[in-house]
Amino acid sequence: MPPDHDTIAAIATPVGQGGIGIVRISGPAALAMAGKIFSPRDSGVRFESHRLYLGHLIDPHSGNPVDEVLLSCMRAPHSYTCEDIVEINSHSGYRLLSKILEILLDQGARLARPGEFTLRAFLNNRIDLTQAEAVVDLINAKSETGLLVASRQISGAFKRQIEGLRQRTIDILAHAEVAIDFPEEESDRFSRQRGAEAILQDLITPVQELMAAHAERIWVDGIRTVIAGRVNAGKSSLLNRLLNEDRAIVTPVPGTTRDIIESDINVGGIPLKLMDTAGLRDVSDEVEKAGIQLTRQKMSEADLILLILDRSRPLDHDDFQIIQQARDKNAVVVINKIDLPPGLSAQDTSRISAAFPNACVVELSALTGEGIDVLKKKVAETIMGEGSDQSPSEAVPNLRHRRALDDALLAFQAAKQNTEQDAPMEIVALELKTGLDALGKITGETSTEQVLEAVFSQFCLGK
Repeated sequence: MPPDHDTIAAIATPVGQGGIGIVRISGPAALAMAGKIFSPRDSGVRFESHRLYLGHLIDPHSGNPVDEVLLSCMRAPHSYTCEDIVEINSHSGYRLLSKILEILLDQGARLARPGEFTLRAFLNNRIDLTQAEAVVDLINAKSETGLLVASRQISGAFKRQIEGLRQRTIDILAHAEVAIDFPEEESDRFSRQRGAEAILQDLITPVQELMAAHAERIWVDGIRTVIAGRVNAGKSSLLNRLLNEDRAIVTPVPGTTRDIIESDINVGGIPLKLMDTAGLRDVSDEVEKAGIQLTRQKMSEADLILLILDRSRPLDHDDFQIIQQARDKNAVVVINKIDLPPGLSAQDTSRISAAFPNACVVELSALTGEGIDVLKKKVAETIMGEGSDQSPSEAVPNLRHRRALDDALLAFQAAKQNTEQDAPMEIVALELKTGLDALGKITGETSTEQVLEAVFSQFCLGK
């Protein structure tokens, strides 16, 4: 995908009421456009790079001032996109920012596509693809640790690891190609045993370590946590208690919750994507039935299930069905309504223990809040392991990276096997090249236009 030489513009701050709004311009005509619509307080100034100028933004059609603004200029190549950039800092408000953008479009700018400013930074070799993706992670991070992971990636930590892997692959590939060109010297330049050991130690093991770090994406993406149980077990009450707000409707009427209610929460520094679900039971109502089907789907996809059981009632058929679906999942069993007289029998308690022999069991009252702090502690321990180190790795791959690492690992394992089995060196070299290309997809060295579009379509306008 070649760089686009249009001058682009977009609103770079969220739409809504606020103190400051920013409209961003990037491209060869950015400074000229600014000169036509900006009247500086000090006349005769020449736009210098990385300076702020106070003045009025003028509507060229009427000649009337639109707003008093601060205008900043960043000349190429010392800017985010490596192009000339102008940023107009005005007062906020949807109509005002839209008016400024409209003026720029009338001056010949094109409305930027989502992520196009960052795409230009990538195309102009200011950042690689992992650093571009980290911009999205930084914006969407749901915990302080997630911010740390994203900031490390923006600074190039992951890029450096991949570049190191690619260089080691190139070094081993060079020896293999020498062995192809000079087969009589193969034993001296590329010993089969040394080659296989080098592929294992320098390529396979580091790739496997990076793939293992993929699990730490929880710091950025959050843990998908489903609150499940039969009707009136207290699922919505627990959601409200964890959030400290009335997010879900709570009534004595069975089947009140019919859709998935999602909220984000931080527990022990771990970001959770909480999902309150419809109570599971046999129903004929089509709307409630659809909600129950969605609940079962979310349970199958969940990273963690908070299984809610009503302590004031004995287990019934609905409870047993839910226990059966949740027993093979990562779960915390929540015995709710300890503020009421107990209804669970000793046999019920034994069945719960038998179904979840390794799961944490927490007794609490979602109504009064008793036991909530214990639940939070047990949730953190279930996710991370008791006493585990919560410091993230230097590099934490996302799903796209993981798939590319999978491809690279398969290629390197094949190269090692072919080396050990005395296969022709041409085959070994081909597998090494395949692994090299897979690693290149991570940083963008060998990415297709479709991959770039998929990555940058995740960005908001103005970034």
